[in-house]
Amino acid sequence: MLNSRFFGDGGMLDSNVMRDKCGVFGILGTTRASELTYFGLYSLQHRGQESSGIVSAGNGGVHIYRGMGEVNEVFAQKRYIDQLKGNIAIGHTRYSTTGASSLTNIQPLLITNRGKELAIAHNGNLTNSYTLRRKLEKDGAIFQTTSDTEIFLHLASRSRRRGWFNRICDALCQVRGAYSLLFLTEDTIIAARDPLGFRPLALGKRNGTYVVASETCAFDIIGAKYIRDIEPGEVLEISESGLRSIFPQKKVPHAFCIFEYIYFSRPDSIVFGENVDKIRRRLGRQLAREHPADADIVIAVPDSANTAALGYSEGSGIKFEIGLIRNHYVGRTFIDPEQSIRDLDVKIKFNPVKGVLKGRNVVVVDDSIVRGTTSKKLIKLIRAAGAKSIHMRLSSPPIISPCFFGIDMPTKGELIASEKSVEEIRDYLEVDSLGYLSTEGMLSMPSLPNSDFCASCFSGRYPLPIEKNHGKLHLEKT
Repeated sequence: MLNSRFFGDGGMLDSNVMRDKCGVFGILGTTRASELTYFGLYSLQHRGQESSGIVSAGNGGVHIYRGMGEVNEVFAQKRYIDQLKGNIAIGHTRYSTTGASSLTNIQPLLITNRGKELAIAHNGNLTNSYTLRRKLEKDGAIFQTTSDTEIFLHLASRSRRRGWFNRICDALCQVRGAYSLLFLTEDTIIAARDPLGFRPLALGKRNGTYVVASETCAFDIIGAKYIRDIEPGEVLEISESGLRSIFPQKKVPHAFCIFEYIYFSRPDSIVFGENVDKIRRRLGRQLAREHPADADIVIAVPDSANTAALGYSEGSGIKFEIGLIRNHYVGRTFIDPEQSIRDLDVKIKFNPVKGVLKGRNVVVVDDSIVRGTTSKKLIKLIRAAGAKSIHMRLSSPPIISPCFFGIDMPTKGELIASEKSVEEIRDYLEVDSLGYLSTEGMLSMPSLPNSDFCASCFSGRYPLPIEKNHGKLHLEKT
C-alpha cells in the first residue's frame, strides 16, 4: 500500500543548505521489526525529510508502506505500522539527489522477480547511472522511477547467478559510485557498501537481533549496541543463521566523505569508526589556531556548527555564548510575506539574542558556506542586533566543486567560493574578517590517514571518474 498524501512543491526551502541523499535502517529477528525501524528512521530524519517508507517480511508475505513527508507524517497512525507484519524490516528516509521528488521515487523500492520479492534502500549516488540505464533500456528494461537506485534491481534481476545474494554481488560489480545499501528478501537482509566507502553504514545488535543503520544514533534509540562498520566493499548477509560476509570486488583506497564529520552526521553518532562530536571539536580548535580573532564571544550557527563553535571557544579561550536561536519547527510556508518583511527565509529559521550580541565583538562559527546568500542575511541580522564587530569562521575549506557521491550540492557556478576569493567573499558578506579552515588542518583532525577521505568538493579532484552525461537523466525526466 502506498500512502499518497503529498506535500506541495511551493514553500520556503533553504537553497543555501546541502542535503545528504538518505538514511537507511534495517533489523532482523524480532516481531517488532517494523516498529523498531520506525524509531530508527526517527533518529535518521536529519539525513532526509522529503519522504520515508518501510518494507517488512514475514507472516506469509512482504509488506510495504511509503509516503511523502517526514517519518511522523507518513506513519501518522499506528495502523500503518501494524500492517507491516514480520520479523524483518528495512526503512528509508529520503532527500532526492537523483530522480524527481515524487511518489514513484520513494524508497524502499520493491520488485518481484522469478516469484521472489526484493526490496532496496539506498544512500549514495551512482556516477555511471546514465550509461547503465541507457544500456538496460536498450536491452528492454522498463523503469518505473527516475532514481538511480532502480538500476541495482534491474542488474540483479538480469543476473544468471543463483539466489539473491549472488545476484546482488553480480550487480554491484557493474556499478560505480557511492552506495550504502540494504536489501530485504523474504528471510534475509543484505547490507552492502561501495569499495571506496563514501557513505557510512554500521552494524549493531539488540538482544540477539542484528541491526544496520546509516548512523549509530539510530541504535541508541532502540537500545542496540554498535558492533562495527560494514566494511568498504563488503556484502553482508544477515539471516536467522547469523552473518555471511564476502568482498566481491578488489580492494581500492578508501574515500570516506569528510562532510559526514563536518555537517551531515549527528554529533552523537560514531561514523567511520570515530565519534563525530570529538572530530567537530577538533575542527573548531584547529580553526582557532589557524584564524584567531580579537573578540568577546563565540557563537554558533545552530545546530550543525554547535560543536565546532565549542571547539573554537576551547582553542581560543573566548567565551561561548548562545547568540542565535533556531526554530526547529520550520517546514514549508505557502503564505507570501508582506514586502516589508525582509529576509523572511532566514528570520523564520533563526532569531538573534540581542542581549548577548549588543555591543560585543562576535566570532560566528559555521560549518560551511555554499552560495553565501543565507550567510549574508544572517550576518545582517546579527549586525542589526547590535554586534560591534563580526568575525566569520568556517570549520571547513572553501567549497569550489560539486559533489557526485550522494550530496545535493549546487553546480560549480553557483558555489560562491568557485567564483570569488576569500577577500571578495568577506566583502560580499560584510563581515570584519573571514577565515576558512585549511584543507590540511581539516584532514588532520580524524585519526585515520589523510588518504582515507574524499575532499573533492574542496579540491575538484575526484576519486572516481565522472561520466560526461552524469545528471542528464534527472534533467530529462523531471
